[in-house]
Amino acid sequence: MNTKTILVVAAIIVVLGAGYAIAGTGGFWNGMMGGYGTGNGAIGIGGMMDNYGTGNGMMGNGSRGGMMGGINGFSAGSQCGSATPDYGANATPITIDEAKTATEKYLAGTGNSDLDLAEIIQFDNHFYSGIKEKSTGNYAFELIVNKYTGAVVPEMGPNMMWNAKYGHMEIGAEVKVTGEQALKIAQDYLDRVIPGTKVNEADTFYGYYTMEVTKDNKIFGMLSVNSNTGAVWYHSWHGTFEKLLEVN
Repeated sequence: MNTKTILVVAAIIVVLGAGYAIAGTGGFWNGMMGGYGTGNGAIGIGGMMDNYGTGNGMMGNGSRGGMMGGINGFSAGSQCGSATPDYGANATPITIDEAKTATEKYLAGTGNSDLDLAEIIQFDNHFYSGIKEKSTGNYAFELIVNKYTGAVVPEMGPNMMWNAKYGHMEIGAEVKVTGEQALKIAQDYLDRVIPGTKVNEADTFYGYYTMEVTKDNKIFGMLSVNSNTGAVWYHSWHGTFEKLLEVN
């Protein structure tokens, strides 16, 4: 592990310790760097950090969880992550329109005029914002908006660890998995770990695809598939879906 990677992981741990707690499905980012994928090596089937296990706990304790494996896609308990801290019974959450304004202010602060807000999804833990590039139509990165303060931060997971253009890891951007293949990989994963859920469309990011998971024709959650290895990473930090605002 190089110095840059160590610093990134250390920074993530500091953020996690600052009061963000997952109240939803998943272990420590579903195995921190893993998933059930089709690739070989560190991320993928049988990889050191793959995530198709049956155990529990922050770093995984599954029969196939790998060195840092997760827990069969999801768990019922709270773990470390990014749910909204307890602001008290009288705290008033911001609206989805206010989350949109906060996201647009964040994008303006980047100085990159090619970035555009595509959608905001309101979950009970926070808001999720998907960001696109105007020039290419590709998705650029993903953001989380605090439900009470409106603070905007990069989403953890694939957005940080797999994003070959806007992320924090030095990874290759070679695409070996098409969007259609990614959908099949994702559905195979869901059939194994969350039966009754489906994926219908894949948003293309640099290094991975992100998809909305649905159940009974409603958004149930989200997951990503690595476009190089085919590994799956379930977004276990969102909580329950509440509302969708499509912008562009």
